[in-house]
Amino acid sequence: MKTLRGWLSPLVYLSNNWISLVGVIVVTAATVSWMVFLPITLRGSALHPYFGIVLYLLLPGIFIGGLLLIPIGIYLNRRRKRAKGEMPTDFPPLDPHNPELRKLAAFVAGTTFINIIIASQFSYSAVRYMDTVGFCGQTCHTVMQPEFTAHQRSPHSRVECVTCHIGPGASWFVRSKFSGAGQVVAVALNNYPRPIPVPVRNLRPARETCETCHWPQKFGEDRLRDIVSYGEDESNTVSHTVLMLHLGGGMSRVGIHGRHLGEGISVRYYASDEKRQTIPWVEYTAAGKTTVYASGNANPDPSQLRQMDCVDCHNRPTHIYQLPVRAMDQALGTGEISAALPFVKKQGVAILKQPYATEQEAEARIPAALEDFYRNNYPQVYAQRRDEISRSAKALLAIFQHNVFPAMKVTWGTYPNNLGHTDFDGCFRCHDEQHTAKEGTTITQDCSACHNILASDEKNPKILVDLGLVQAAK
Repeated sequence: MKTLRGWLSPLVYLSNNWISLVGVIVVTAATVSWMVFLPITLRGSALHPYFGIVLYLLLPGIFIGGLLLIPIGIYLNRRRKRAKGEMPTDFPPLDPHNPELRKLAAFVAGTTFINIIIASQFSYSAVRYMDTVGFCGQTCHTVMQPEFTAHQRSPHSRVECVTCHIGPGASWFVRSKFSGAGQVVAVALNNYPRPIPVPVRNLRPARETCETCHWPQKFGEDRLRDIVSYGEDESNTVSHTVLMLHLGGGMSRVGIHGRHLGEGISVRYYASDEKRQTIPWVEYTAAGKTTVYASGNANPDPSQLRQMDCVDCHNRPTHIYQLPVRAMDQALGTGEISAALPFVKKQGVAILKQPYATEQEAEARIPAALEDFYRNNYPQVYAQRRDEISRSAKALLAIFQHNVFPAMKVTWGTYPNNLGHTDFDGCFRCHDEQHTAKEGTTITQDCSACHNILASDEKNPKILVDLGLVQAAK
């Protein structure tokens, strides 16, 4: 049996080759580079996404590649010497009492230990970096620009992408990395779909992601919602639609959440299209009784059925895109666009709906179009409110930039929002009075099942006046 000295002597002898020496140089260079950037990582400074790729992905690859070159060089040198008959049978002795050899051994042991620490830090940092919002949203800029932009303006803007798209646990982490590898190849080959298809296939169940924060057993009380809209008349007349939403939920079977996801409730459905916008078959189970509602002659295979969960209605909880009218109402309500400008609602919507081939074209045309409208049709308003018009024009462009992405073929209405039923079918995919059970009952379309309408398109609704939310008309 060979001693440690017997194993070590050939390695020391064979390591004297250009491949192994290059490996040593590469490892050293990567280590020095890492040491230079170490203060930045320790301070937690914000990194540009491409800088992060270099620091956490490229540099570790160079480091590990250099380590691999050392044994590869030894192996190739050994094979070459054997082929030429130059492999010695006896190697120079390694005398442990030799101070130079002892220094070398100590150096090798010390650098090996340091390299292990560096490699582990690189690996951890690389994995952690790949979990950041910046990496997910900005590394592949064109592909993920729509989703990243929407995420930054969403209620979940401080929630990292991986929290919902991966969640805890090793199995889903590994699945996501394999999926991500395929996506990287698609980006490199420029053959990814435009727009990105939805819904995301094989997405982790919402009960393992959404419900880690949104407690499903908590009862949701009735909530008042004021939907503010502006008219397309010269005064941009404001009106209110006030709803009392019956959220329900918890352990009960009342309200929107209770009737769909309450205790003992199970809903399965079949969607005949990829986007799950056409649902001809629904199976509803409550208190042990199962009822099937169908429209037409739908008779799906059990393998085609989907168990309903949060994202079937809340399908855009983070990546929210608005339609022009809705976006204009919101901007007018927040004051980003001045409601004092005549016909600004009507003109703004018309400008937004125009086709723009690129973001650059939209950036040049949209603000100019609004300013030209007032310059040509309301010169006095333009002279008196020029700053307001300029600010509103920039806000109009921002609406476009937050919702339309020509490079990814994302335009108005590309991604339906199933929450509600005003902009898209949403609730009416099932609640249409057309889904009928064998006994003749249908899935109700009664408004009061989900909400009570307290005011509909009223300028000063009494309910809001009584609550002090709007002033009474004089």
